[in-house]
Amino acid sequence: MLMTYIERDKKEAMERMKCRIGCGACCIVPSLSSAIPGMPLGKPAGIRCVQLTTDNICKIYGMAERPGVCVSYQATQEFCGTNRSEALRLLYELEQNTGSSAERNDAKR
Repeated sequence: MLMTYIERDKKEAMERMKCRIGCGACCIVPSLSSAIPGMPLGKPAGIRCVQLTTDNICKIYGMAERPGVCVSYQATQEFCGTNRSEALRLLYELEQNTGSSAERNDAKR
């Protein structure tokens, strides 16, 4: 059965979610090759972004200095799960499966 436009829009709205304040998983787990204020060479996987506060809030959220990769990231159930622990696990698995081959080879040494 074909999905109607209304059904598709409703499904997409349900899949969109708001970022959980105080989670910060996306600022810890993935590697980022873009320069970040205070991290000019980017951020290695598993290292907290220097712009993440102790209560896991981005210090540069909404500012021009925030990297485009961070601005474009959208929280989804697929990557963020239902809680912070699940988000950390899901993003860790994704990073393990998609990280650069150089990083994977370094980790094996």
